Amino acid sequence: MMFKAATIKDIAKALSISTSTVSRALSDSYEISPKTKKKVLDYARQINYQHNPIAASLRSRKSYTIGIMVADVANSFFSQTINGIESVAYEKGYNVIITQSHDSYDREVINIEHLANRSVDGLLISMSAQTIDYAHISKLHDQGLPIVFFDRIIDQIDTYKVTTDNFKAAFEATELLINKGYQKIAHLGNAPQLSITAERVNGYKAALAKHHINFDADIVKYCHEGGRNITEVEEAIFYVMSDAIKPDALFIASDLISTTSLRALNKIPGVQQIPIIGFSNSDVIDLLSPRISYVRQRAFEMGQVATGMLIQLIESKYPVYEFDTTLLEAEIHWIT
Repeated sequence: MMFKAATIKDIAKALSISTSTVSRALSDSYEISPKTKKKVLDYARQINYQHNPIAASLRSRKSYTIGIMVADVANSFFSQTINGIESVAYEKGYNVIITQSHDSYDREVINIEHLANRSVDGLLISMSAQTIDYAHISKLHDQGLPIVFFDRIIDQIDTYKVTTDNFKAAFEATELLINKGYQKIAHLGNAPQLSITAERVNGYKAALAKHHINFDADIVKYCHEGGRNITEVEEAIFYVMSDAIKPDALFIASDLISTTSLRALNKIPGVQQIPIIGFSNSDVIDLLSPRISYVRQRAFEMGQVATGMLIQLIESKYPVYEFDTTLLEAEIHWIT
């Protein structure tokens, strides 16, 4: 005998109610009484009714799918953010498709076009380190596709955004080093065109200025490939740790660059004790050598907030014209 999945019509017939009532009860509509909802849900479980997303998408012209673009799912920060995204998306009845740019502009363009062609209902995007042209995203946004940016955001597109309060986090991390007695603090940043890079550099500069320490551009190095190129990070570390620079401490403003820098530092004799603060959401950061104090971002919450914003856009019955940017505070952990 061929298997036949239970349908809304089967439930309606068995309970002698309309299919529209069953549908509303299953979607937890306020229009249906708690008693009727319970009756419908109990019977649906009894007959092993399963929601049919294909049928639902045909009725509503929605795919109930969200596209996600991140730099690298292996990055602890992004994996935690994705967990936050999924926790909200699945609760609201949406599936997710996760893609990686590997910090490549070309890969970002290809993947975003692919997601759009898969008829996703909206996109959650964290920009690649290489991207300076946003036409591929602007085109979709102008066509009405809901888009929300998280972490690495851009000003050029007017929509909801959520990121860390990077200025404050960098200011407090730098000031903590200054208060510990360190004056010459070298800085390693991500690709300079990223929003997070500029915000963190500005926070670093502001802390120096507050304590009357002159900003020295010679002890600031940018890793244009976001820490993905080990040689680039090693060259930056070897430069700032050279005899010509000799910093008192090191502030690293990127998760991947932080961990890659530690490997590079292990290749330089006598510098393992230099005080370091770096952005990192790694669960094993306490075990790494040299020891590193760290700025931990609220990645899971960022994913939740961004997804809530996107679903709000997707499900809005009217155009949305007013948007805001949500800033989440980070936590600084000093390791002695």
